Amino acid sequence: MERRAASDLTADPTFQRLRRQALATGGVGALLCLLGLWLAPDQFFQAYLFAYLFWLGITLGSLVWALIYYMTGGRWGFVIRNIVETTARLAVLMAVLFLPLYAGLGRLYAWARPETVAADPLLQHKQAYLNVPFFTGRSLFYFAIWIAVSLWINHQARRQEEEPDRAEAIGERLRRSSGPALALFGLTVTFAAIDWGMSLEPHWYSTIYGMVVAASQALTGLAFTLVVLQRLAHREPLARVLTPDHWDDLGKFFMAMTLLWAYLTFAEYLIIWSANLPEEVVHFLDRLEGGWQWVSALLLLGHFAVPFALLLSGRIRRSPEKLSRIAIWLLGMDLVYLYWLVIPAFYPGQFHLHWLHVVTPVAMGGIWLAVFLWQLAQRPLLPRFGPGAPAREQAGHGEARAGRKSQGRTAHGQS
Repeated sequence: MERRAASDLTADPTFQRLRRQALATGGVGALLCLLGLWLAPDQFFQAYLFAYLFWLGITLGSLVWALIYYMTGGRWGFVIRNIVETTARLAVLMAVLFLPLYAGLGRLYAWARPETVAADPLLQHKQAYLNVPFFTGRSLFYFAIWIAVSLWINHQARRQEEEPDRAEAIGERLRRSSGPALALFGLTVTFAAIDWGMSLEPHWYSTIYGMVVAASQALTGLAFTLVVLQRLAHREPLARVLTPDHWDDLGKFFMAMTLLWAYLTFAEYLIIWSANLPEEVVHFLDRLEGGWQWVSALLLLGHFAVPFALLLSGRIRRSPEKLSRIAIWLLGMDLVYLYWLVIPAFYPGQFHLHWLHVVTPVAMGGIWLAVFLWQLAQRPLLPRFGPGAPAREQAGHGEARAGRKSQGRTAHGQS
């Protein structure tokens, strides 16, 4: 079995300084969050929820792109493969970070408060599904699936690097398994979105809610990947492999996901608004009054119109720096989107911003980024095998394998 050395990022002082800064930011932010938990527990759990959904979205969105690459192949995915695999491994961290959220169920969800359920016939009707034990079991199931899939694909990817003779067979196994894994991902993410997001307003429902959240995750997963790729593009061996065509392909995917998120979001709004049912339109009324309408307008322009118009330009898509700036902007817009999705459930029709809404995403992000950077340095920046790999690498592998077969035949003939 052959082992490849870890990335040279481990010896890079700039990289190490960035990791320490991220960890320090997360540590200071965590202390401030603890202060916020003591001073304003309701505000803390509300902020923690939308911050958690944001960082979970990047993690799961990266897992989606890894599975899409394994299933379809292509040179666009080869250059981001190790980045998305590393991000997907943080599903374990997100399971740990879910524990504080679980401690605040009674403060977040009306269906988790027995006195509220006892006074609400509709919540009593939904109690067979919306109850704490079943919620706990479903959450454990979601994390078990996400962690199992992320660790399995990382294990197979490592084996592919360590066992060159079996690289093709392992690649075929990844290809065959990615389709069912994507289907299972779509199912679990849909129900998780309903449990953790939509049930904040248990009197409201939307059949497209899970799809909107999944599209948001795929968008942020790709946006984060583009930012990391641009920061590493000058390093070998990425610098030798990356071409403007790679950036153009990734930019087209980025544009498509921006459009998909906008399409699903508008479709949800249009269908609910045209039906004009009181139990459905209240969700949007709460987000179009009392100052929330300005956040809605910002999302329309900043989350879709402006970035989509910019991404139509092939010149911009082929520019790593410009594409990275758009990706950073969209990451910020998606954080605003999740803030818009979660906080009005507690302050309907009344804009509300607390200092914990700013500190909590930064604190969680510092910890998340420090773990990501540590994991990123554990493997080479570029794999050797897989669809889209440089022809020279694949040819070298083929020649070596042919040489070993020839030696085997010679030895057999001599015997």
